[in-house]
Amino acid sequence: MGIKAEKVSTLKPKKKCCRKKTRCVKCPVVVMRMKKLEAAGVCGKDLKKGLKAARAA
Repeated sequence: MGIKAEKVSTLKPKKKCCRKKTRCVKCPVVVMRMKKLEAAGVCGKDLKKGLKAARAA
């Protein structure tokens, strides 16, 4: 993967969600979920797992 899980929450999300089966990293849903995880204090490997789960949704 090109971008690190820690950086996803700082990305500027796209205007509209594409709703593909594997969501892109800049999808607003993915960015929002990663912000929630970071606010909850998740880091390291768990953050990578969270990114995988957010993109699979």
